[in-house]
Amino acid sequence: MISPAWGQQNLDAAFRSTGSAVVAAFESQRAVLQTSSAVLLDGREESGYGVIISSEGHILTKASEFLQLKKPTITVDRTKYPDVEMLAMDPEWDVVLLKIKASGLVPVVYAPTSAVPQGTWVVANGVTTRNARRVLTGIVSANIREIPVSGGPALGVVLKEGSKKLEIEDVAEKGGAQEAGIKKGDVILKVAGKAVKTISELSDALKDYKAGSKVEITLRREKKELALSVRLTAKSELFTEQANRNDQMSGDFSNRRSGFPRVLQHDILGTSKIVGGPLLDLDGRCLGMNIARANRAESFAIPVEDLKTLAERLMSQKPTEK
Repeated sequence: MISPAWGQQNLDAAFRSTGSAVVAAFESQRAVLQTSSAVLLDGREESGYGVIISSEGHILTKASEFLQLKKPTITVDRTKYPDVEMLAMDPEWDVVLLKIKASGLVPVVYAPTSAVPQGTWVVANGVTTRNARRVLTGIVSANIREIPVSGGPALGVVLKEGSKKLEIEDVAEKGGAQEAGIKKGDVILKVAGKAVKTISELSDALKDYKAGSKVEITLRREKKELALSVRLTAKSELFTEQANRNDQMSGDFSNRRSGFPRVLQHDILGTSKIVGGPLLDLDGRCLGMNIARANRAESFAIPVEDLKTLAERLMSQKPTEK
């Protein structure tokens, strides 16, 4: 009997992308993640990461993920901070500025540019052990580009059928309308100061806005008129999309993975919990902030130029503007 000839050999586990030999090669980047990235926890469960941007405890992370936490705490290096304050938020980028009571933290060092060649090595947070960060590695896999909103923007309301006015029958959970305080029974009168009376006129008034942007909606509630600033929500956030074949194969991915002005794409293998933390180059500098796990082959980061601008703007806002 002739034995089969094996045409290929398995790569030793130590030299696979998450193997011990590969991880050891990125120890200097792991050390940066240890001190300059924050671990977000909901009770005892690790839920994501953050980018430390000041020595006084200012941290950026993904807003839609943070807002779902019931008992948020933050760990930096090996110190746990139980009190987390939300200072400001940018719905378009889905980023929130947090503050913990800390001093002497080590903020990230920004890379000079995110315009790096495809194939450039990058490093991000992996699942954290009790005391130490781990690393995940990959490469930049596409040119920087916009990721349009999936399904377009929406107010996040259901209008009453058969009504001769724009009366609200229901308000979607986690949508901009609910955030703004819109209630069942309210009647929409104007969008950005322009009168609307039909669904067609309402749609036309909203068509040029992007998800994440805010628009003033004038309502009649009982006998009073009131104007509310409403964040338009991506329809994909409000309604569960039918999973395509790629999604079914991808496993875990972010609830919001579209509607970003610009992203740096990489192929780091991780779950949706990769979001919020820094994306580092081989010098340990921050190329951007991970903002979405899109599918099994694509993860998105906010490029460093946009992240710096965003950080400066959110830091300049007063807490009452959040």
